[in-house]
Amino acid sequence: MGKEQKARVIFHVDMDAFFASVEQRDHPEYRGKPLVIGGLSGRGVVSTCSYEARRYGVHSAMPMGEAQRRCPQAVFLPGDYVRYRAVSAEVFQVFTAFAPVVEPLSIDEAFLDVTGMERLIENPRAYAVRLKEEIRQRVGLVASVGIAPNKFLAKIASDLEKPDGLVVVPPDAAGVRAFLWPLPVRRIWGVGEKTARHLAALHVRTVGDLARMDPARLRAQFGAKTAAQLHTLSLGLDDRPVAPRGEAKSIGKEETFARDLRRQEDIDGVLLRLAEQVGWRLRRAGKKARTIQIKVRRGDFATWTRSRTLAAPTCYDEDIYEAAVTLYRALAPAGGIRLLGISAQNFGAAEELSLFDAERPQKKENLYRAIDGLKQRFGEDIIGHGHT
Repeated sequence: MGKEQKARVIFHVDMDAFFASVEQRDHPEYRGKPLVIGGLSGRGVVSTCSYEARRYGVHSAMPMGEAQRRCPQAVFLPGDYVRYRAVSAEVFQVFTAFAPVVEPLSIDEAFLDVTGMERLIENPRAYAVRLKEEIRQRVGLVASVGIAPNKFLAKIASDLEKPDGLVVVPPDAAGVRAFLWPLPVRRIWGVGEKTARHLAALHVRTVGDLARMDPARLRAQFGAKTAAQLHTLSLGLDDRPVAPRGEAKSIGKEETFARDLRRQEDIDGVLLRLAEQVGWRLRRAGKKARTIQIKVRRGDFATWTRSRTLAAPTCYDEDIYEAAVTLYRALAPAGGIRLLGISAQNFGAAEELSLFDAERPQKKENLYRAIDGLKQRFGEDIIGHGHT
């Protein structure tokens, strides 16, 4: 019989109220106050909020109007996402210094696999304490950490004692059951409000209830695929590896409007602004794109995407804008427009030159270098092309 595989040691690290914490770190006047960040328009939603705001029932993805009704005394900010990305890069530098394999989940959370590092670390809990302290010292922010033998359990663990949490799930089956089974069934991935109500009607309220449910009955209620997934997770099983993310397949930007756009000149203005933002991000990433795609959503939520592959790859705002406008004109959607987006795909390196690029006037290259220098210093919205 083969040697039993050693349990993995997986960290899930989640920055506490990340955007709000960055603002409170940088602005002492916000500390201790309810702070809400997100879209401030009538259709805006909450991106995140401080723990002071959460006491009033404010949470992520809540309509901003509802957040304002629940906590009118809060500080409301649109957010500085360029700054948040820069701070995120600092946090991820700490992650990569502590673990050989890091899988980003979002701007403010990641899985770290420290399996096999026993000779380098005293024990997983002490190592997590060091990680949290390093983030606090270098970045000035607080993280919560869950430690478990797999990703599913680690992610649950990191959320249980927020903020500034540290929860360790025992690696043995009995320890996993003791940790997992008393928790509400909503902690299982894929169990939303509707599924939880369905399970409650079957007297299934905890993860343990779900684990003990007859598999045949579970299949009859949810189908074979969903039943198998629910049962596997209720046992705390998850064999997915921690895997670094591949390179981004596209670079894009979209915008939702407080009022539907109807005038063509307004739509063209937004497409130009989006093209400038996508062009800037391409140049910053050292990429050129051969394919430009637009996304259009009408007021009734009908949504279309259209794409065009260019003769030569580009990272220039006007090329992106011209392709986007051409695509929009060909689509010619009737009615008010709720959302517009542009994305660039099918990358080549910025050094990849076509004959067309080689013939570009040097003054144009100099212009873009000057524009990008200003954006690098003051943010991507500091300057743009004129629109008439």
